[in-house]
Amino acid sequence: MSSTSVRTRKKPQGTAAPVSEPPAQGVETVDTGFLRTLVGYNTRRAALAIIEVFMERMAVYDLKVVDFSVLSLVAHNPGVTSRQLCATLGVLPPNLVGLIAGLEKRGLIERRPHPSDGRAMGVHLTPAGADLTAQAEYTAAQLEVDATARLTATERKTLIRLLQKIYLPAGA
Repeated sequence: MSSTSVRTRKKPQGTAAPVSEPPAQGVETVDTGFLRTLVGYNTRRAALAIIEVFMERMAVYDLKVVDFSVLSLVAHNPGVTSRQLCATLGVLPPNLVGLIAGLEKRGLIERRPHPSDGRAMGVHLTPAGADLTAQAEYTAAQLEVDATARLTATERKTLIRLLQKIYLPAGA
């Protein structure tokens, strides 16, 4: 039997026939044609490109992506509860507890009794938190412009709207 032929054994019942592979060869250009047709692949690639730069730019504020998200939500929703933050960000409560504690330890947020729910605490920015969040949001907004520079303003809005159609509930 020559070295290029494929050896096969008697196939057990109920199994697929062995697949013969062509001889190994190098690839000069990787074909991503199929992957580029997938929404998930394209979304993930775009997200990775933006998040990498986002993390670099947020490092000056010592913020991770989720820290920034929490601060921004609190800035725009003073008194938001931890339960609401978890639901909005898709974060498990045990994970949010440590995150909130860390932001509180840095003097960026504070918890106060909720005005209508005696069991809940509302989360508020401190003055230092408000300043840092305003600076970080400005940086994030500039990053978005930089990262989508090849899109027109209309295309940028359309892209955001289309992405939201994927993850937001209908009618939201």
